[in-house]
Amino acid sequence: MFSKILIANRGEIACRVIRTARDMGIATVAVYSDADAGSLAVQMADEAIHIGPSPAAESYLIAEKILEAVRQSGAEAVHPGYGFLSENADFARTLEAEGIALIGPPPDAIAAMGDKIESKKLADAAGVSTVPGHMGIIADDTEAVKIAREVGYPVMIKASAGGGGKGMRIAASDDEVIEGFRSAQNEARSSFGDDRIFIEKFVEEPRHIEIQVLADSHGNVIHLGERECSIQRRHQKVIEEAPSPFLDEVTRQAMGEQACALSRAVGYRSAGTVEFIVDKNRNFYFLEMNTRLQVEHPVTEMITGLDLVEQMIRVADGEELSITQEDVTVNGWAIEARVYAEDPSRNFLPAIGRLARYRAPAEDGVTVRIDTGVGEGSEISMFYDPMIAKLATHGADRETAIARMQDALDGYYIRGTGHNTAFLASIMAHPRFKSGNFTTNFIAEEYPEGYAPLAPEGALLDRFCAVATYVHGRYADRAHQSGYAGVPGTLEQAQDWHVQIGGEMNATTITYRDDGADVRVHDQSIALDTDWTLGSPVFAARFNGEVATFQIDRLGVAYRVTHRGVEADMRVLTPRAATLAILMPEKEPPDLSKFVLSPMPGLLVSLAVEEGVEVRSGEEVAVVEAMKMENVLRAGADGVVKTVHAKPGDSLSVDQAIVEFE
Repeated sequence: MFSKILIANRGEIACRVIRTARDMGIATVAVYSDADAGSLAVQMADEAIHIGPSPAAESYLIAEKILEAVRQSGAEAVHPGYGFLSENADFARTLEAEGIALIGPPPDAIAAMGDKIESKKLADAAGVSTVPGHMGIIADDTEAVKIAREVGYPVMIKASAGGGGKGMRIAASDDEVIEGFRSAQNEARSSFGDDRIFIEKFVEEPRHIEIQVLADSHGNVIHLGERECSIQRRHQKVIEEAPSPFLDEVTRQAMGEQACALSRAVGYRSAGTVEFIVDKNRNFYFLEMNTRLQVEHPVTEMITGLDLVEQMIRVADGEELSITQEDVTVNGWAIEARVYAEDPSRNFLPAIGRLARYRAPAEDGVTVRIDTGVGEGSEISMFYDPMIAKLATHGADRETAIARMQDALDGYYIRGTGHNTAFLASIMAHPRFKSGNFTTNFIAEEYPEGYAPLAPEGALLDRFCAVATYVHGRYADRAHQSGYAGVPGTLEQAQDWHVQIGGEMNATTITYRDDGADVRVHDQSIALDTDWTLGSPVFAARFNGEVATFQIDRLGVAYRVTHRGVEADMRVLTPRAATLAILMPEKEPPDLSKFVLSPMPGLLVSLAVEEGVEVRSGEEVAVVEAMKMENVLRAGADGVVKTVHAKPGDSLSVDQAIVEFE
C-alpha cells in the first residue's frame, strides 16, 4: 500500500480524502494557493506545499506545479478529487510516465469519456441508450439554428468539455439558440479552454439519475445503485438522494447493467459515475460519464456502508475488488444537501465573505454527516466554488432521512456571508418534494420568482411568538437586574407582551419556570421546555413535548427568527409600546427602478448600451461574470440611458450601479 499520497485539490474534498488516508495509515500532502494558505485541508495534512497565486488557472490547474509538488514530497500517488485536473487525460498520462499512480481511471478512459461527443458514440456502440441529437462540432450560431430546427425544439446546447452546469443552455426558439450558443461557448472557453459545442434533444419532464460504478484492474466491474439528482438549479445539483424514489427494480437493474457495460467498453478502473436522463415513462438515456469521485458520493456510502475513497486507493494500488455485485446491499435512505455561500433572495448569486460565525449541527457520521473544508473565520473566496459544506442524513426510510435533514438544517448557524440553508429547508418541507414527484424543473416551477422565506402561520406562528417572547423576556430580566429604568418586572411574575410581525400584533402572556416557560399565544397554551442560554443563536426546545430548533438573530430592538425555511422579523413590546408602534409611519425604501445594479460581486464582461441610447424592456444591458458563470442583465422597462457608471473590465461590488436611465 502507498505510504504517502498527494491530494491535488482543495476544500472539503481534500479534507475528505485526508480523513480516509489517515484511517488507512497513509501520510498525506496538501497543495494550496495563496487564498488557501490557512485552510482546513492545509491544517489537516501531514505536509503542505504552496503552488501559486489564488486564481485556479495559476495554481490548481497547472499540472507542472502539481507534479513538482509530487516530486518535492516524494508522494507515490495522487488523488485528484473532483474538478480541476481530475478529468484531465494529459495530466494522468504525465503521472503514468513518471511512475506516479493516479487514484483514478486510466488516461484513455478519461479521454474517451471526457469528450461528450465521443463518449456518446462509444456509449451507443456499447449498447447504451443515448439522447437523439447532433454529435458533430457546430461552427457558429447560424449552423446551430439549422441543427436545432432539425432536432426539434426544445434543445439542449452543451459544451463538449463541459461539467458542473457550465456551458449549458436550454433553447426553445431560434433567438434562444443564438444567444445560448454564444453564452455557452464563452463559458466553455473560460472554464475549460475548449469552446466546442453540440446540440441534443431536450427531454421534457426529465429526471437526472446516475449510477455509481466501481471497477478494478482485474476486469471486475460492479455498480452500487443509483443516486437521484433531479433537484437542480441552473443544471447544478442542490439535493441528492439514494436510492431514487422514482425507479422500479426493472429500470434500476437495466441502468446498472448498461453503466457496467460502458465501463467495461472503455477499460474503466476506479470509482466513476454514469449519468442518465430519465423521462416520465422511465425511458433512460446516457448523458455522460464522470471519470472521478462525485460530489454527492456520501449518500451512496451511507446506504452501502462502503468508503469509496478507500476503494479508489486500493484499486489504484493494484488490489482486486473485495466485493462482488451480489455482495452489494442497500440499507435505508440517504439525502445530501449542498450548503452554499449564496444569496437565495438575489437569485442564488454567490455571497463571498468571511464566516464570522459558523456552528454546524451535531453529527455522528451515521445518521448525520458533514463534509466541509471550512470553519469559523474561514474565507469564502471569489476564486473558487462557494460551497460551505455537504450535509447528509440517513434513515431507515425516506421520510426519516428528510426529517433528520430538516432538524440538521435548523441547527446550522452561519453568519458573515449569505447562505442557502433556509432554502434547502424549504425544499425539504415542500409537499411535492416529499411526495417524490418531481423533475429537474422542480426549482424553476416551484420557485418561479426566486426564493423568499415564508412567513409563519397558524400553530407555527404561535411557536414563533413563544420563542421571541421567551428570549426577549430573558434579555429584559438581565437589563432589569442591571438597573435599567423602564424595564418590566422580573421572571418571577407573569408578563404580558405584544409580538409585532409587520403590521400585526400578537398578544402573549408568559410565565417562566426553571426548565422553560408556559406561554399563552392566540388563546393557545404552549409548554416550552428549554435549556437555552443568553446569547446563543440556536434555540432548541420542546413545545408541548415536540422537539424543534430555531435560529435567533438580534437586529437592534428586533429579533429575526428562522425555522424550517420560515422566517420572521419580530419586535416584542409592552402593551403600551405596542399601542404607540401601530401609529408609527413606515419608512419607504429608495426607488432604484431606474438603475441596473450588479446583483453580485463580479467582473463586468460587456456593456451593450451607451449614454443616450433608447433601450426596450428585456433587452440586454450588460454581462457580469462571477464564479466563471455569465449573468446577462436586462432592462426591466423601456427607457433612455442617462449615465453609464461602469465600463467593461471593472470589478463590481454587489448593488453597484452599472447603468442609470432617465
